[in-house]
Amino acid sequence: MSPYRPSQTVVAVRPDSEVLTSQRLPYFVGISGATAGSGGLSMHLVVIPPGGMSAPHLHRGHETAIYVLAGRVETRYGPGLRDSVISSAGDFLFIPPDVPHQAINLSSDEPARAIVARNDPAEQDKVVPYDPAEAH
Repeated sequence: MSPYRPSQTVVAVRPDSEVLTSQRLPYFVGISGATAGSGGLSMHLVVIPPGGMSAPHLHRGHETAIYVLAGRVETRYGPGLRDSVISSAGDFLFIPPDVPHQAINLSSDEPARAIVARNDPAEQDKVVPYDPAEAH
């Protein structure tokens, strides 16, 4: 995790390549501790391929805010991933800390795109895999 260094410098970041995250989704890394020296947040572009889905996971101790830019995404969440919400382009979604979830692109021919922001500058460090079969 990058230490917070207060600065008066504005940092522009243009992601030039995608990274495969521990959630098994392609991210275009934007703002983070590593890219911009952020001390309290990260913000990225996620692309869910047609028919694709994230690995079930949770974010230990930090919140997630999502804005869907394109497509329709089902987010399964909670114990056993038994609850569900569908988000479309223009929708915001909030995921509290430690809530297991999985994102699924509902289209078989178009990618879904979303901006993902978290209150952790090194958010991938706290992604925890989740096995819905182990839920009580």
